[in-house]
Amino acid sequence: MKKIILLLVFTTSTMFAQIDKIEPPFWYAGMYHPELQIMFYGKNIAQYQVSVSNSIKITNVKRTENSNYIFVTIDTKNVPPTDCVFTFKNNNKVAFTQNYSLKKRRENSAQRQSYNASDMIYLLMPDRFSNGIANNDTNLSTTEKYNRELPGGRHGGDIEGIINHLDYIQELGATTIWSTPLCEDNDANHSYHTYGQSDVYKIDPRYGTNEDYVRLASEMHKIKMKLVMDYVTNHWGSEHWMMKDLPTHDWINQFENYTQTNHKRTVVHDIHASKIDTKICLDGWFVPSMPDLNQRNPLVLNYLTQNAIWWIEYANLDGFRVDTFNYSDPIAIAKWTKAITDEYPNFNIVGEVWMQNQAQMAYWQKDSKIAAIQNYNSNLPSVMDFTLLGALGSVFNEDDSSWDKGMIKIYDNFSNDFLYPNINNLLIFAENHDTQRVNHVYNNDIRKYKMAMALLATVRGIPQLYYGSEIGMAGNKDNGDADIRQDFPGGWKGDANNAFTKEGRTEMQNDYFDFTSKLFNWRKTKSAVHFGKMTHYIPENNVYVYFRYDASESVMVLINNSNETRTINTHRFQENIGNYKTAKDVITEQTIDITNEITLEPKSVLILELN
Repeated sequence: MKKIILLLVFTTSTMFAQIDKIEPPFWYAGMYHPELQIMFYGKNIAQYQVSVSNSIKITNVKRTENSNYIFVTIDTKNVPPTDCVFTFKNNNKVAFTQNYSLKKRRENSAQRQSYNASDMIYLLMPDRFSNGIANNDTNLSTTEKYNRELPGGRHGGDIEGIINHLDYIQELGATTIWSTPLCEDNDANHSYHTYGQSDVYKIDPRYGTNEDYVRLASEMHKIKMKLVMDYVTNHWGSEHWMMKDLPTHDWINQFENYTQTNHKRTVVHDIHASKIDTKICLDGWFVPSMPDLNQRNPLVLNYLTQNAIWWIEYANLDGFRVDTFNYSDPIAIAKWTKAITDEYPNFNIVGEVWMQNQAQMAYWQKDSKIAAIQNYNSNLPSVMDFTLLGALGSVFNEDDSSWDKGMIKIYDNFSNDFLYPNINNLLIFAENHDTQRVNHVYNNDIRKYKMAMALLATVRGIPQLYYGSEIGMAGNKDNGDADIRQDFPGGWKGDANNAFTKEGRTEMQNDYFDFTSKLFNWRKTKSAVHFGKMTHYIPENNVYVYFRYDASESVMVLINNSNETRTINTHRFQENIGNYKTAKDVITEQTIDITNEITLEPKSVLILELN
């Protein structure tokens, strides 16, 4: 009897020892694109012949130079949700089997709605936002351990911390959360930003579990908030498990010697660009610890596409922000984007296209007429407005009415909007996790902060706020990235200052928060600001005036960027004021006579609802 038991144990372990990884780990029935390529990974797994049950058709079996991988493509068309069995044979004898699930999709999953210009996005870094569960701060399976004393170390913020403070984020006026990546990053140092991912099917255990991420989306949806995943198509981390055993030599872009990208992404549209400059830009690595993925390899491209769709379906996501979008191969990344939006027609994706020229940024937005000159279409619905960021990085420090200083920089930014196919679908921001903190730029002058936020809340596009700015948090990037990614006060047990509550905030923090909250909660219901037209007037004496309007409402915005009180004659704006005689200040709720003139304090803004 004892021998029989030992034999059974040995046989069972042999049956399942051949497979170490299956990706995607499961899939869904009824997808728009019916073909599914499953990657099986295990010692010498390519030697086996593969079949599958339930009358499911295998359309392709791909083996590579690495015998530890086999890529099996099945056709799921008209296949209902089911549990099937893959059988692996050697010389027509069954070596082992593997169960696989095609799950039922959520109702109306393909028609899910996404974020748009009616939303305000709150960007946070989970490790620095709030520590909801202390016992996951360090994990045995990951290298870097908790050390809050180290500015660039792991501080312990997690998914539970986000869930715990959804009410705070909603009170602020945000409707959407964009979290920097949450998938596992097993780098030995500086893993807190999680852009060097080591497993893209697994939430980093120091943040929580995959189920916790699903629960975050669910809790947000209960209060009508949206969740945006930060997706990275360009690179993984050097600790990614595949980097230890590449499926193919060209899974990543490799050079004889380490070669870093030249960052000159203009090579994509530059008709004079050399081949070597183009190759180094697109194939060069960001840093030595981030291998550059080769999206030209069909296996890589399909892997990234399926992984992205899997997360949307599994976690019930509402959108993507794509890191370093235009560092990827342009043809491949356009295919990736189209595959996702084919599956989810209403799904919004904003790409990080960090350029300082509007024509170059507009090139990357879907259906760009500029890109069409070169027969290119990125299929990317939205891009980030980096030229507006550039102007906001200095403009409110400039008491100057010269041709290239002060509010004329903002005016000129919007005067080039004709370049974009869809101006309402631009992400607009004054800062993010890679830039100077806006409150550092403006030396915590709340007047300048108010002007910047008022602008973001009332111009075209989707406003994004970086965590902590709403309480006056500052940080100097010149001191290192950790300084612009400080812990949110009150996110950790024992913090002396709890800025998550009115009672816990300082007077200064409440001044920032109250203004921000009132502004963005007001914005939630203003259709003219979301999708209305804009008329702006050339700034005079560093005062910028513009209107947002539609058939039902009209909003007038006046920004006095000078250090002097300005009295504005309203007759100049008659084409927009029309028959309106009064307006309500949306912050103070006072009624203002607009028939003749409006007086503005130095460094101030007025947002007026015409009535």
